[in-house]
Amino acid sequence: MTRPKDLDPSSNPRALLGCELRHARERAGLSQEALGAPLFVSGSFIGQLESGTRRMHMEYAVYFDEKLGTEGFFARNCQAIAKSKYPDHFAEAAEAEAVASAIREYSTLLIPGLLQTEAYATEVFRAFDPTALDETITADVRARLERAQLLDDPTTPLLWAVLDEAVLQRRVGGGPAMAEALRHITNLARKHRIIVQVLPFKAGAHASMNGSLKIMEFEDAPPLSFVEGPNMGKLLDDPATVTRHTLLFNLLQATALSPRQSLALLDAVAQDYEHEEPEQQS
Repeated sequence: MTRPKDLDPSSNPRALLGCELRHARERAGLSQEALGAPLFVSGSFIGQLESGTRRMHMEYAVYFDEKLGTEGFFARNCQAIAKSKYPDHFAEAAEAEAVASAIREYSTLLIPGLLQTEAYATEVFRAFDPTALDETITADVRARLERAQLLDDPTTPLLWAVLDEAVLQRRVGGGPAMAEALRHITNLARKHRIIVQVLPFKAGAHASMNGSLKIMEFEDAPPLSFVEGPNMGKLLDDPATVTRHTLLFNLLQATALSPRQSLALLDAVAQDYEHEEPEQQS
C-alpha cells in the first residue's frame, strides 16, 4: 500500500485531485486495494493517483464520484486538466517525469528529449512529420525545451542516461547541430547535473537490444517504466515488469563505458563534427 506524503495542492493540478481522492477514500473507510479492485487496477495504482504521480482519466473520475459520493468533483476537475501539450501516448509519462526523483534512460537512436537542443529537436520533429506547419513544429520544440527545464533544479531529479553509440553517429541536423547537441550533454555532465554513459558498438549484444527504456522513481510512490515506439508509448507499473526493466538498465550500465570514458568519447565525436568540412551545395 502506498501512503503518499502530504502534497501542496497549489503546486500541481494532479496534487489537488490526489489529495482529495485520498481524503475521500479514507473518509469512506476504503483501502487503496478496495477502491481499485472494481476498476481492475492495483492498490499501488490508486496510491500513484493519490500522490499525483499518475494522471486521473475520466472513467476513473466518474467511478470515484459515484463510489465516494463526491458529487462530480473528480469528473469536473479531471476534465479541466485533461488537456496536454504533449501527444496522448506520452502525456502521462511527461507528467510523471516532472515529479520524479530519479530518471534512468537508455536511448538507442536519438538523444533523449530532456537533453536535446533546439536545433536537434527541430530536426527530429520535422523528420517525424515532414508536412507539418512550421507553427506546429515550433510548438512541439517549445514543449520539449520546457520539459528540459526540470534540469534547472541543481539536484533533482537525478538523470542517468545510457546512450547507444548510434546516438552519437546518427547525423541529426548536420555537423554543427550534432556538435552543439553533444557539447550540451558534456557540459551538463561536467557540471555534475547528469550522469551519462555510452554503450559502444564493440560491446556487442546487450540487455536491451529490443529498444529504448525509461525508468522513473519517486519519493512517495512505486517506480514506473516507460517503453515507446513510433507514435505510441506505454507507462508500466507492474512491479515484476518494472523490476525486470531496472535489471536491464543495471546490465546496460555495467556494459557501457565508464562516465569518464564516455565523456572522452563524446568530446572526440563532437570535435570531429566541429572540424568536418562544410557540405558543398549542388
